Amino acid sequence: MDEFLARLRNFDIRIRKAVNSQMRGSFRSVFKGTGLEFSDLRTYQYGDDVRAIDWNVSSKGHGTFVKVFREEKDQTVFFVVDVSASQEVGPRQRNKLDTTKEVCGVLALSAIREASHVGMYCFSDQKEKYIKPGNGLKTGYQLIMSLFKLHPESTRTSIADALLFTLNALKRRSVVILLSDFIDLNYEHNLKALAKKHDLVVIHLYDQREVKLPRLGIIPVHDTETGRTVWVNTSSVSFRSGLYNTFKQNQERLERLCKQYNANYLALDSQEDFVPKLVELFRVRKY
Repeated sequence: MDEFLARLRNFDIRIRKAVNSQMRGSFRSVFKGTGLEFSDLRTYQYGDDVRAIDWNVSSKGHGTFVKVFREEKDQTVFFVVDVSASQEVGPRQRNKLDTTKEVCGVLALSAIREASHVGMYCFSDQKEKYIKPGNGLKTGYQLIMSLFKLHPESTRTSIADALLFTLNALKRRSVVILLSDFIDLNYEHNLKALAKKHDLVVIHLYDQREVKLPRLGIIPVHDTETGRTVWVNTSSVSFRSGLYNTFKQNQERLERLCKQYNANYLALDSQEDFVPKLVELFRVRKY
């Protein structure tokens, strides 16, 4: 646990340094847009967004008025984390789930610093861990501790069920950070609904073995979710191109879906240094 926390703090320091040097702004950018609350009315001025006009008040004949909003200080950042068996693909010293936990942990640290409410839902095809959103260091470190200690009971995946749980659990607009390898089907409808209701960030974890297997000839491949073992010819051109094309099609479909519904999309190789890509995510969300 001490080593895990030390890595998170190291990532946290690197990200804050990069963000502050590049943008001369605060670390808050990743949580920008959580929601705005109505503050006041004022008369319309040239250049104001017409979408902010309060037509009910303006129709009374005393002039044109626009709504003034302020950023909500009491934000909720909610992590939806895939802990199914497919997340355990990768080298023993660092698989997809290890990277997922680190990314989630360092983002949780930044959320705690901004005095946000932080919560988490870890899922397979069932609820593995739920931490109701709360504020303060206690909730944040409870989240990180739970991540580190978590041992899922089920091996299977249901992203659709996890998204439905999130939709029902969060009553007000929140930043929802979804971390998964997205090896599942029929979750698109719930993803659209979540993106419409909340400020959604999608982090897509993958391993190079799911994209490009080494040429090892005919080998047994074990599906950790179903428990089945099949023999595949890793030297076959058709098998290798099929593996790559399936991954790229799934990735492009997910990225296109996120773009369509104004959700941020970030793909991460589980073996790469994720700090530069998180910094870029913060930059994109700032503007």
